[in-house]
Amino acid sequence: FQQFSDTGSRKEHVKVTTQSKPGFLERLSETSGGMLMGLVTFLLSFYLLFTNEGRALRTAKSLDEGLSLVVPLDSIYSVSQQNEGRLVHLAGPLSTSKPLFDPSYGLSIRAAKLKRHVEMYQWVEYEDSREYEENGEIKKETKYSYNTEWKSEVVNSRNFDREIGHKNPSAMAVESFTAVSPNVQVGSFVLSKGLVDKIDNFKQLSLSNLEDPHADVTRGGDYFYHSENPRRPEVGDVRVSFFYAGLSGDDPHLGSADQVTVIARQRGDQLVPYHAKSGDVLQILYLGDLSVEEVFQKEHASNTMKTWALRAAGWLAMFVGISLMTRIFYTLVDWFPVVRDLVNIGLKAFAFCVASSLSLLTISVGWLFYRPLWALLIASLSAVPILVAKSRVPPKKQQ
Repeated sequence: FQQFSDTGSRKEHVKVTTQSKPGFLERLSETSGGMLMGLVTFLLSFYLLFTNEGRALRTAKSLDEGLSLVVPLDSIYSVSQQNEGRLVHLAGPLSTSKPLFDPSYGLSIRAAKLKRHVEMYQWVEYEDSREYEENGEIKKETKYSYNTEWKSEVVNSRNFDREIGHKNPSAMAVESFTAVSPNVQVGSFVLSKGLVDKIDNFKQLSLSNLEDPHADVTRGGDYFYHSENPRRPEVGDVRVSFFYAGLSGDDPHLGSADQVTVIARQRGDQLVPYHAKSGDVLQILYLGDLSVEEVFQKEHASNTMKTWALRAAGWLAMFVGISLMTRIFYTLVDWFPVVRDLVNIGLKAFAFCVASSLSLLTISVGWLFYRPLWALLIASLSAVPILVAKSRVPPKKQQ
């Protein structure tokens, strides 16, 4: 059942839906589906935790191997055959053979990448819902509000609760794109595609020195507007901005060329991926002039952050999986409010302890083949959550 009520503005309305309170068998059926999903999530958490440890140790070994083999180049403007096939370190300004340009707007720049960013003025729907129980029925009150905003993706108004008066165009008149220079160099060395992909320091390009490219295009600030009145845009109007990354060559308006530091394998005059014995691929690029030690310190720090992020994700997946699998106990007693709340607290504590112990145990197995002593230490720590939980249970009184 649906009940509509307008709030007095065509940009906002409220819808109330009513459904009968689900019975015990229906709730039990929903819980069974959740248990299956919980089992899948629980099993995936083991895979995530185990493979993450192997990945982290493999990456750390590859970085240590790279640090022991890397050769700093004396000059970036001469290619030495002595370093052929070796892992090399160099730093210098970026350069490209040709400027990147967008003929539609009469714009060009010497950079590794040029991005055209297109936005369209569109209706956007927001919803705010709340559920409550009334007269034995569950009611859901949803407030829909509509606003016009600049969006880089087409908003499908057909999915709106009320499309009338809030209809968007189905496509943009102008498309976004990113142009990448086919030849990016540091001195005499050409960067591989993987290294160029790492150049992502995008900055917005100022359009103050450009003129309006067409009669139907107006420049306002750092945007080109396809609009009759940029100050009062209408739905369907388009604005275009530009971003660049990896400035090459000195520019009177943008400054000096970007400095980068690269560690990769030398193959002729090209810098390509280096395959370490541990299995990882090394092709590293950072902005700025960094020493070998600084580069590998940053890589180790990045590896550590990624490892802990995946550990947290694995633990959370295990916690959610256990909570879903044990949800049936909550459903069996959910008509007794006091018992239901106590069971809910107990199930959350159980899921927390078991997830923590199993996560530590899985991590220790991942370390077993690389660092056995650390693996045994972590395995012993996996018993701590269970022991803490057990210690909080009062001992039985002696008869």
